[in-house]
Formats: sequence, C-alpha cells, structure tokens
Amino acid sequence: MSTLKTILNTITSGTEQPPRVCKQCGTEIPYSKYIENSCICTECGAYFRMRAVERLDATVDKGSFQEIDRKLKSKNPIDFPEYAEKLEKAEKTSGLNEGVVCGTAKIDGMDCALFIMDSAFMMGSMGTVVGEKITRLFEKATSLGLPVIGFITSGGARMQEGIFSLMQMAKVSGAVKRHSEAGLLYIAVLTDPTTGGITASFAMQGDIIIAEPKALIGFAGQRVIEQTTGEKLPAGFQRAEFQLEHGFVDLIEARPRMTYTLGKLLKLHHRH
Repeated sequence: MSTLKTILNTITSGTEQPPRVCKQCGTEIPYSKYIENSCICTECGAYFRMRAVERLDATVDKGSFQEIDRKLKSKNPIDFPEYAEKLEKAEKTSGLNEGVVCGTAKIDGMDCALFIMDSAFMMGSMGTVVGEKITRLFEKATSLGLPVIGFITSGGARMQEGIFSLMQMAKVSGAVKRHSEAGLLYIAVLTDPTTGGITASFAMQGDIIIAEPKALIGFAGQRVIEQTTGEKLPAGFQRAEFQLEHGFVDLIEARPRMTYTLGKLLKLHHRH
C-alpha cells in the first residue's frame, strides 16, 4: 500500500491521530471532530492548513482518486549544503515524497485531474519535481480532455535548487497554456499561503480563481514591499478579501462548500 493510501486510511478512520490545537484561540479539537468540521476550529472558526490527504478525503468522490508520478523525488542539482538532509526530514515528517500530490479523480461524479500542494513538505515550495509533476498532470489532462483543479499553497520557489526551481514557473505556465488552447478548464483554488513564484505563475492563470477565506495571497512579503516602495500598505492587502475586492480572485468560498461549488463548475463547463 502506498504511503498516501496509508495516511488516507488513517485520516478516514479518525484513529492514531493526536488532537489539533488552534493557534488562534488555543482550543484542543479531537481529530475526528476536526475532520468532520473541514479542518476548521470548532470554537473560533479559524482555518487550519489542510494536508493534501485531508483535502482529498474532503473533496473527491470516495475511491475515485488515482495518484500519478508518486515515486518522483528531488535531487540536489546545485549541491546545496544540507539539502539532502532537509529532503529526508520533510519526507519523514510529511509522509510524502514531495510537496504536491497529483492524480485523476471524480468530484460529484465529474472526471477531472487535480494537484494538491502540501505545506507540510518544505512549505509547499516549488522545486524541479513539484514543477515536473504539475506539468505532467496538465499534459495528461490535455491528452485526456480533462479539466484541472489545483489546490495551491506555497512559500514560493525552492531556494535550494536555485535557477532550476525558477525555471519551473515557465515550464508549468507553458503546460497551462497548451491545456487552455485545447479548450479545457483550469480552476485554481488558492489557500493559505499562496506566495512567491507560484503566485507569479500558475496560481493566477486559472480560468476561474477561487480563494479560501482570509488566505494570504501575494508575491513578496509586506515588509519587503514597504521597504522597497517607501509606502505604508493598507491592512489586510494580501488577504483573499482584499484580492476579491480588487479583481485578483473571482470567488471566496467557505471550505465546507468547496466540493459543492467545484462540482457545479465542472458540470457547467462539461464538454458533451
């Protein structure tokens, strides 16, 4: 059984998992209740950062997910000091080979391809394997005539891979363009946080861009921007609500309604 299936079975059963503690109000939530409440604090309503397997369990039709390219793993292309050790630690703590899970599935009975980034693996940063896996997913979706849904969270490009990481922005964007030219739908779901080179490329290239409430969405950090421009920025300018008001996202959707909304969009754009 794959690592992903092992973790998913554990999550589905609600066993062998410690309670979750809300960083906002300090409430300790039993894991089964945490999952039932869409990984949202039962007391204050704060959103936890969902793991990829938790997102799968909450989103796709049961038993429909087929993972692809699970065995792809990062190397150390520029011999960055201690990078191999960081990768090994990320694998152990996250239970994943890399910062994104890709595959095909059904949502409300509708076929789709999807990728889900996981902040537990080096903050979902984009290295060569993350870029390669997402590129291959778009290419597979194009060949099969499938829409793509991306659940995006990332700290940006992975500095330990230097220029090889930055090159993924253009590579994935090219695959997104070819998918679009084939007349296929791409829905980007921005979660907390979506930053850096991810925002500067495929996160903002969706035909429909959805955000979770209060998700941090931006390129550089607020302090860096203020130091560069010499201007004080408005409060909350990088949150989903500000982005919606200024036209950078199309919709903010609550997590418990996300599957319903995605299903409706897939049916609306279904190619008969």
